[in-house]
Amino acid sequence: MLPRLIESAYPATMTFTPLAFIALCIVIGQVAPAPTPAPAPAAVPAPVPEAGFDSIFDGKTLNGWIGNTSGYAVENGAITCLANGNNLLTAKNYADFHFKFEFQLTAGSNNGIGIRTPENGDAAFVGMEIQVLDDSDAQYANLKPWQFHGSIYGVVPAKRGHLKKVGEWNSQEIIANGSHIQVILNGVTIIDADIEKAATEGTIDGKDHPGLRRQSGRIGFLGHGDKVSFRNIRIRELN
Repeated sequence: MLPRLIESAYPATMTFTPLAFIALCIVIGQVAPAPTPAPAPAAVPAPVPEAGFDSIFDGKTLNGWIGNTSGYAVENGAITCLANGNNLLTAKNYADFHFKFEFQLTAGSNNGIGIRTPENGDAAFVGMEIQVLDDSDAQYANLKPWQFHGSIYGVVPAKRGHLKKVGEWNSQEIIANGSHIQVILNGVTIIDADIEKAATEGTIDGKDHPGLRRQSGRIGFLGHGDKVSFRNIRIRELN
């Protein structure tokens, strides 16, 4: 049907002058659909202010952090561990505190949160390490109980099953008040322990953890060269 409509609308005897042809092109251009604009880039989430808490990451730089600063980068408002990333620590020492942050794992990724740790040494022993780990990955099929995500490494095993899917953002809190340590993952308390007994009677991994007796130290990310991102990092000191 379409060829006949065109034939009746524009008889074979019709001719177009150059001016008429230009006018026709203009009309066609006016009715042509406008190009779809490119989507705007996703906005970088700003740090969330919270009463009583101080932000220790400005969302743009690593100001206020020391250690392996070349092993981490700020990407889309988050501190991200790179292939050469290991320990990135706060410039300030903290004793008793309520620490909050969000983190995003990649498949099989491994990191940790050091607390009350000195600048040098293995934070899991000279301080304390809270595991940050995609423990669902097949390579971790034979983990010890105290190696799963959220555990105090070598000292206290965490409750399991509360991590979100890889790639989603998790929220976590660490409360250190004297020898009482709590870890809260996505609103669920997965550690609620007094480390005094472990400090005096020995730990479940059978190794020496002198850091359990430390009263203060730095907080930091303990990378293993895997991509893990952290954002909305804030702290409230407990007096």
